[in-house]
Amino acid sequence: MRLLANLERQNKPLLVFIGFVLIGVIGLIDYATGAEFAFSVFYMLPISLVTWATDQRSGLLASITSAAIWFAADITTAHSYSSPFIPIWNSLIRLAFFVIITLLLSSLKRSLELSHTDFLTSAGNARFFYEIAQMEINRLERTRRPFTVAYIDLDNFKSVNDQFGHAAGDQVLIALVGAIRNMVRKTDLVARLGGDEFAILFPETDQESARVIFNKVQDSFLKVMRQKGWPVTFSVGLLTCLTTPDTSQELVRVADRLMYTAKADGKNTVKYAAYPDGSKRESFISVD
Repeated sequence: MRLLANLERQNKPLLVFIGFVLIGVIGLIDYATGAEFAFSVFYMLPISLVTWATDQRSGLLASITSAAIWFAADITTAHSYSSPFIPIWNSLIRLAFFVIITLLLSSLKRSLELSHTDFLTSAGNARFFYEIAQMEINRLERTRRPFTVAYIDLDNFKSVNDQFGHAAGDQVLIALVGAIRNMVRKTDLVARLGGDEFAILFPETDQESARVIFNKVQDSFLKVMRQKGWPVTFSVGLLTCLTTPDTSQELVRVADRLMYTAKADGKNTVKYAAYPDGSKRESFISVD
């Protein structure tokens, strides 16, 4: 699961390019080794890579490309068949095999996406966030590169539900996720942890870099709220980890507590802190 999550967060066009290059390389090796060696299993690597990195359509294109290259290698190796129809038949069978694998992988990918996605907002869910956050904690332990977590709680959200109805409240949540995704990087993760509580994970990001990104998120979201006439802002605890928390649960607990200090200061406030080198369990260093 962690390997798949890492793959999903990589540069997708680059992965697709690598996948099709691999298909070409495997085709050349297939041609060079002749008809006696079977290479079907090797074609599955780039097909799987393209399918997982993008979508079912690209995976099917990779399947067709692989079958065509295999057919070309087959008929140019001077291997004799009792009927000219045999290599065509073999290629169709190979194509069917590749397509079946592509469809199965696409179905698996969709199931995994649903298992770690919030149904309403399409953000990650709490379970997925905790898992990825733990991966980032482990990365910090190895590389000593800081990462940052923003814990967000909407202000006056209940008033929108009371005045405009729950449909409007849902639109507020969707708008928040949209504002975040328009401003953050593809490698950053936004997740819904509760009713109107969200978190953003900024991998390998120091406090100043996170501050710049989050200021853009805040401006974008408040602009949408003003346009809609909804009196919603948010309070945020933005925690940069310089040392490793013991668990992702502890990380969220400290970020949550930091958020409540922001809310206590008057709402629509961002509190910045660094996870300290000492007294990890109960303290944070506020820089605002």
